[in-house]
Amino acid sequence: MNKVNVNKQIISHVIPVTILLMTIYSVLPYVKSGVPLLSSFNNTALWWGISFLILGVFFLSRYYFFDKKNEENMLIVWIYLLWNGVCIIRGMFEAEIYWDWRGLISNAMALMLPIVIFSATNKLVVQSLLSFFVKYVLPLFLVFALIIRTDAFGFYLIPVSFLILFFPALTKRQKMILLFSTVIVIVADMGARSNVIKFGVPFFILLLYYFRRNIPVKIMEVARLTLFVAPLIFFTLGVTGVFNVFNMDEYIKGDYTAAGADIQGNRVEQSIIADTRTFLYEEVLVSAINNDYWLLGRTPARGNDSYTFGLLVAELTGKYRYERLSNEIGLANVFTWTGIVGVILYMLIFFRASYLAVNRSRNIYAKMLGIYLAFRWLYSWIEDINNFTLNYFMLMVIIGLCFSESFRNMSNKDVTIWVRGMFDVRYVRFQQYLSKKNKYAKTEYSSFVNVPQQEK
Repeated sequence: MNKVNVNKQIISHVIPVTILLMTIYSVLPYVKSGVPLLSSFNNTALWWGISFLILGVFFLSRYYFFDKKNEENMLIVWIYLLWNGVCIIRGMFEAEIYWDWRGLISNAMALMLPIVIFSATNKLVVQSLLSFFVKYVLPLFLVFALIIRTDAFGFYLIPVSFLILFFPALTKRQKMILLFSTVIVIVADMGARSNVIKFGVPFFILLLYYFRRNIPVKIMEVARLTLFVAPLIFFTLGVTGVFNVFNMDEYIKGDYTAAGADIQGNRVEQSIIADTRTFLYEEVLVSAINNDYWLLGRTPARGNDSYTFGLLVAELTGKYRYERLSNEIGLANVFTWTGIVGVILYMLIFFRASYLAVNRSRNIYAKMLGIYLAFRWLYSWIEDINNFTLNYFMLMVIIGLCFSESFRNMSNKDVTIWVRGMFDVRYVRFQQYLSKKNKYAKTEYSSFVNVPQQEK
């Protein structure tokens, strides 16, 4: 076995483990007090090293497992990564103090995470990742549920929200696993509105499957475009003072609360219609205009001026700078760090990937995934923080699948076998058997490491 094949084998075995590392990293900040052993792992330098390792694995994976039939569609991803790289380099000249450099390194990791998209165009890589999650990470939730805050349940189980879109293809037992996980996330903390939304929306999108014979692709395309246009319309209405969609008290009457967890993990009653976004938009936009970085961004070394959280940051850094490095709104961070240029490039990735999934696919699951991706674009105007977490990692996996020609060309039956293989190895063997019979498959393979890639 030559060196290339050895490296390929190593990468193929490391890739699935990355989803375990991403999961642990995502929930570490939410570990309850009194768990010193796990809290000790919440070390910045340690996780910088692990994050760098994960990025390195997927960079090499792109060389070994990227399906080159998708090369043309990857151009926008390359441009976005290149622009992020330029902003990171600019950040080296903008950084002034230790906290700037610390923020630059952390944010640079997140801005480079779209490298995952390339490997995720290989449907067998995605199958391997999710199979590892179902087999090892999901059972571990029974342990983590005892030591993390309830509002972090959704962060740990976010891959389940992705698998819900394949609900009709699963067996009864597999469906019960997903339903049970979803109920736990929603019931455990109704105050965690983002978790409720991310796990609830896929069930609404499933209606496309059950009414697929009555809903033409043109209607799906209209729905996709609406999800892209809607935030622009609401943003314009909000900025001009005509209508603020976040101020729900104006059009929803009543006091709606739900039990949730506060920062300390205590159970409290929280309003589910409270406006927690308007002031963030105001701070981000005013900061960009006042400091004239709206076009090219302030770089990932810096944040937006904030008089809401700025005092706490100033006390932490010891520097009289009322500045917040990142916000809860994902798109606001893209805007602050990379400017309007970055926002446009980021939007084009979502737009192109969702377009291909809805309009250039043979199976209904890809179309539903495209609609879901369009929703995630809309949701990035509300939350979907683009940090180095499992949530953002899975978003990149979704984008990769939408770009994937091999995934989009599968039939509904092919997808059924593929997704069941994440839960049951027997379906993987059946998948291998079918591939062996296929005239384009030259060799039998025991894992995605041996799958021949198409050349341009």
